Amino acid sequence: MEKRIQIDALEPEAYKAMFALEQYLQKSQLSRAHKELIKIRASQLNGCAFCINMHSQDALRYGESAQRIFLLDAWREAGLFTEEEKCLLQLTEEVTLIHQRGLSSETYKKAVELLGEHYLAQAIMAITTINAWNRLAISTHKPIAD
Repeated sequence: MEKRIQIDALEPEAYKAMFALEQYLQKSQLSRAHKELIKIRASQLNGCAFCINMHSQDALRYGESAQRIFLLDAWREAGLFTEEEKCLLQLTEEVTLIHQRGLSSETYKKAVELLGEHYLAQAIMAITTINAWNRLAISTHKPIAD
């Protein structure tokens, strides 16, 4: 893979600003499991190897099962995810792939019903943040960490 600039080294203030979003998310009501499922699924959709690797390891460290991580790409068929998790994964897909259809009214209404407005707002922020991280890592060919 072609070597590219690493923004964290060249522009640390930019990364500091991105980490402010992460600090907000750490203080949010989102469960660790939900945050990691969102991060892994968005990263899968975006093809971000760096983030898939990092967040899969984080999820395992936080107690997520390997089976659920392995089957995350097939969450609809797996039968391993709660209704709230399915809703978050659908939300993640629609926001990540916003150029296709946008966030549907059906998904939005279900998310408000299952999660509440504040949790939904925090989930959308988590999805937006991981999508930004994915774009940074992919465009700069961020090397996968061990």
